[in-house]
Amino acid sequence: MKILLSGGGTGGHIYPALALIRRLQVVDPSIEFLYVGTENGLENRIVRSAGIPFKAVKIQGFKRSVSFKNLKTIQLFIQSIQKSKKIVKEFKPDVVIGTGGYVCAPVVYAASKMGVPSIIHEQNSVAGVTNRFLARYVTKIAICFEEARAEFGKYPEKIVYTGNPRAQEVVGIKPSAVLEEYQLKATKPTVLIFGGSRGARSLNEAFLEALPAFMTKNYQVLFATGEIHYEKIKQQVQEQTIAGSPVSVVPYIENMPEVFANVDLVVSRSGATTLAELTALGLPSILIPSPYVTNDHQTRNAESLVKHGAAKMIAEKELSGNSLVASIDDLMLNEKARKQMAGEAKKLGLPDAADHLIKIMQEISH
Repeated sequence: MKILLSGGGTGGHIYPALALIRRLQVVDPSIEFLYVGTENGLENRIVRSAGIPFKAVKIQGFKRSVSFKNLKTIQLFIQSIQKSKKIVKEFKPDVVIGTGGYVCAPVVYAASKMGVPSIIHEQNSVAGVTNRFLARYVTKIAICFEEARAEFGKYPEKIVYTGNPRAQEVVGIKPSAVLEEYQLKATKPTVLIFGGSRGARSLNEAFLEALPAFMTKNYQVLFATGEIHYEKIKQQVQEQTIAGSPVSVVPYIENMPEVFANVDLVVSRSGATTLAELTALGLPSILIPSPYVTNDHQTRNAESLVKHGAAKMIAEKELSGNSLVASIDDLMLNEKARKQMAGEAKKLGLPDAADHLIKIMQEISH
């Protein structure tokens, strides 16, 4: 069997594709893969470093305002369709999967027009522009939030609720002493706070305001600042803390799923991959959606958990040191509430998400 995947722009589009590949490699080691992305995109580095064969097409996204650059985008789109057709013809995939980002558009469109079974995977509760465009052409539309069904209302027969393959990768992770690597106690109740791989200025500011209060709590805090903010925040933290304090500040956490499995509460943005991991593990969370993403989809993602009692949400405009500490205390000082939220999060998790997708692939490729 041969499978062609395409997705790019952000890790939220790339990591689900890699998680699916890794699961497929376990299920059937004979499967051949090809990943199509852009040379300048994040996917080039991440996919190549994972040892997956990679080919590139040249494409760029449309400007939302009127711009002559959109004429160039149309030209590149037409050219990338022709290149994608050539790639599909040479590789001869049994299934083509698009996980989001504008690079998927020419690849999945070309495959669909050539009669190759195709799937788009929508990680968010609000569909991206590319997936809305591709919906009419593909064989199946895989979603991770029930709310996304309305985004593809014209094609109800194509929609399958699969969840995010990333969930299946993290669900089996066991508790460990990993917190000791961050100079924290492995057995003490712990809150993890982070604002995404690049960090979030508003969350960093709220953390600094909350720092004196955190120093007095009977729980400990692991805070990831983001690489570009680390040195400045580290200096301010060192001025207010002493050795053995219940607060640890790091620029970035490489082994995030393992850390997730060893904390009691997560405070974070509400990107699709993060929420897939939280629900798979049954982790209570306080979500602070980024207001700077397309169609405010992180707010919709967060709301889908909040309405089930699986998370709390703080709007960024309401975020402060006081609101951060108060929200954390509501859960960390109330074990019953925290466990109830964990249970509701677990109910929303799809621990066999990758296998759901694999089943759909097998069905449409025959």
